[in-house]
Amino acid sequence: MTRMEREEIQKIVEQAIQDGKNTLYEGKVASYIPELAKANSSNLGVCIETKEGEIYASGDYSIPFTVQSISKTFSLILALQTAGYEKVFSKIGMEPTGDRFDSILQLELKDWKPFNPMINAGAIVTASCIDLPKGFEEFLRLVRRLCGNDQIWLNENVYRSEKKTGTRNRSIAYLLKSDGVLEGEPEEVLDLYFRMCSIMVTAKDLAHYAMILSNRGEDPVIGEQLVDRDIVRIVKTLMLLCGMYDQSGEYAVKVGLPSKSGVGGGIVAVAPGGMGIGTFGPMLNQKGNSVGGEQILRTLSEKLNLHLFA
Repeated sequence: MTRMEREEIQKIVEQAIQDGKNTLYEGKVASYIPELAKANSSNLGVCIETKEGEIYASGDYSIPFTVQSISKTFSLILALQTAGYEKVFSKIGMEPTGDRFDSILQLELKDWKPFNPMINAGAIVTASCIDLPKGFEEFLRLVRRLCGNDQIWLNENVYRSEKKTGTRNRSIAYLLKSDGVLEGEPEEVLDLYFRMCSIMVTAKDLAHYAMILSNRGEDPVIGEQLVDRDIVRIVKTLMLLCGMYDQSGEYAVKVGLPSKSGVGGGIVAVAPGGMGIGTFGPMLNQKGNSVGGEQILRTLSEKLNLHLFA
């Protein structure tokens, strides 16, 4: 890539940040978890990483935030690695849902198992499938490896806040246990789930992770296969179908990239050509997605011609 091309991409990134800033007034920071309510509403950042290791970034791309529901992609990888496809998807579906990410209604009225691993019910069951003596330690090791950052850490304050206030997730877990879907003790599974949601990452970390997924699980810099290709295919497909909560269809039309959001303000997006994108902006829309991050990705998708179906 020539210097001129690199400069042009950086200009587009800067434009995307400005477009994102113009939408921040539409959002609110998450308040149902007390620690998340302390977020700086003006924060907004983006990072792109290519398979050649080139970085394009702007704004608050190096500020750590809690991964929240983006952890569901990592836990799905770990569950598939340890429990296998048949076990995981005997307990969790693969279908999108039009309900909220923390819905209990769908468990009672629509099916006996969660629709997909990207909603809370599905992620709790996914956590129960991670059959390892030190589940969280292995999860953290996986995240550090896929993000290329050995300094990723657990935010104890957020973890304790989520554990204390997570009554709805607790209800989901016990309902799943009563229906025979959840294996293990609900409180132990929930403890793992809350911990996984409470690790700290940056938009740069997420860009590296997305770059690995875009390269079918291989780190092209070190030439090592970090995740099996079949697992990557499953995870990216579910990200495209279900990764943006009950806004996934609209997002797929407007942005067209396998993505996963979290109420901490992050979005991880897998772009074509071995490119990964991470965004951070804690101002959320009513669906729980970052308004600034979503707009950044819309601009990048349009200006860099990234939409999978364009």
